[in-house]
Amino acid sequence: MRAMSDLIRIEKPAERITRVILNRPRKANAQNAPLLYALDAALMEASRDSAARVIILAGEGKHFSSGHDLAEIDTKLTGYTPLGVWGGFGDPAMQGFMAYEEELYFGLCWRWRNIPKPIVAEVQGKVIAAGLMLVWICDLIVASEDAVFCDPVVTTGVNGVEYFAHPWEVGARKAKEMLFTGQGITARAAERAGMVSRVVPLESLTQETLALAELIAEKPAMGLRLAKMSVNAAQDEQGFYNALRAAMSFQHLAHAQHWALHDTYADPNVEDAISKVLKLPPRE
Repeated sequence: MRAMSDLIRIEKPAERITRVILNRPRKANAQNAPLLYALDAALMEASRDSAARVIILAGEGKHFSSGHDLAEIDTKLTGYTPLGVWGGFGDPAMQGFMAYEEELYFGLCWRWRNIPKPIVAEVQGKVIAAGLMLVWICDLIVASEDAVFCDPVVTTGVNGVEYFAHPWEVGARKAKEMLFTGQGITARAAERAGMVSRVVPLESLTQETLALAELIAEKPAMGLRLAKMSVNAAQDEQGFYNALRAAMSFQHLAHAQHWALHDTYADPNVEDAISKVLKLPPRE
């Protein structure tokens, strides 16, 4: 085991398996720029490691990820070398905020979705908003029985998280229900919708995820790579990328509305609004 930073750990739990762990449990693995850039470095290392055939993405502690750390949004991204084509971080209003979100949220997710190795999410507890973005870039999702998946972002006046894959993950009507109400869904409901691959007891989550990863890792690396690329190509031919881009444009429109009304990116009561919806019991 070793640390990519204090926010990300890397393990080699079995031959041909790399396990990447979000390591911010006191913040329920809330995502800030340092965590996301450290995660990118870890995933890129695993992607380029010919000894690693399967990647597991896990979260330390009770919850996989509580989403964006709203207290630590730093649009200037000071001290980081951009990974995408965007610049202008820290520019005023929508100009800077758009660059920030394109780089840190959409750009990183799209980059990770196209890593040419199987990625298996190991998920427990709450998966809120941007937490969904992390599990949705994975090829398979193994969830514990206590896992709950929720996108409460509409309650802040925005259309949903930046990597807007909801209709592809749970179907159009379940996606609309999740978005319109902000109410989460259980692991079993997510499994029925086709989003979650397997639901297992919490106490055996790590073991079951590793067993699945080892089963996959027995297959030839080239075959796994081509199979993943083929399924991703099928999604892309169905309009997946264009749909994500359209939703991201609506995301920026919503932010522009709030900059005009409140001189900030979302409803000023964003934290209270999200807190209220998160108290709703998840749909079974």
